[in-house]
Amino acid sequence: MAEGLGVAASVIAVVDLSAKVISLCSQYYRDVKNARNDITRLEREVSNLKHASKGVQQLLDEHKGAKLEVSQKFGDALTDGSSQLEKLEQQLSSKTIRQAMSRVGIRALKWPFESRDVDKIVQDLARCTQMISLGLQVDQTAILLKVDQNLVDIDRKTVLDKLPIAKGAAFDSYAEEHNPTCHQDTRIELLRDIFDWAVNPQAEAIFWLNGMAGTGKSTISRTIARAFAETDQLGASFFFKRGEGDRGTMATFFTTIAAQLVRKKPACTSHIKNAIDADPSIVGKTMREQFEKLILEPLSSMSPSGQKFSPSLFSYQDITASTIENIRH
Repeated sequence: MAEGLGVAASVIAVVDLSAKVISLCSQYYRDVKNARNDITRLEREVSNLKHASKGVQQLLDEHKGAKLEVSQKFGDALTDGSSQLEKLEQQLSSKTIRQAMSRVGIRALKWPFESRDVDKIVQDLARCTQMISLGLQVDQTAILLKVDQNLVDIDRKTVLDKLPIAKGAAFDSYAEEHNPTCHQDTRIELLRDIFDWAVNPQAEAIFWLNGMAGTGKSTISRTIARAFAETDQLGASFFFKRGEGDRGTMATFFTTIAAQLVRKKPACTSHIKNAIDADPSIVGKTMREQFEKLILEPLSSMSPSGQKFSPSLFSYQDITASTIENIRH
């Protein structure tokens, strides 16, 4: 906040000093005919600095309390500009010049700079103006991005509020916290086969891990899910559990997967939101329809120009053959 107040004070100083220098330049322009080109150049650059500073003032007024990303750079440029303008004002309204004006009349007013002096002053002022203008662009872009992110966050919350989920189904949920993963140096070949399959774009879409009860399928699934979560390749996970409410049925399977996608793959959010907006009852439709509208189509929509979506692993534990049969087409 203090930094913002400092920038605001510097803006006011620059705008005020700019107006005074411009007014003095106008007097010189009227009365010193042999320096009008230099006077015009100087006045134009001071006006540019004033205009850029007003842009900062407008940004501060429109976003009160917002922290500007480059406010320190604003402060440096504005302080430098203010210092230069203050020196200019003193030189243009010096006591010697004013005494000459009162002694022999305003027509005797003398322009205090050589052309080379004006060149240097104009360059210095232009540098300040450029720094301020660049800072404005950066801050305005940052504000727009923040607005966009706020809209994305609102969409995400809206979607998540509409998707019923199976509590505790994800591999990293509280309910799964104390369940084991594979010990180091165990099941090495099987895990390697799964990892190789996961990164092979030519491999089958599904790796079916089956076996008798108690052979470690759940442990392997948790190990794989955790490993791919650490590399940000896990799209979603669902650990079924008989007799545990929604975790024991398919009722909220796809809506839970969709909710995890919204959290892990934000680019899916708008597509899933569009599906729900188009058909609010989709969360209660058949499993096939839920899969197509909430999973398949959103992921496909994220693959423009025929490019493949970056690989994501979906880990499902204890899903039965009869369940898969229900969602086959």
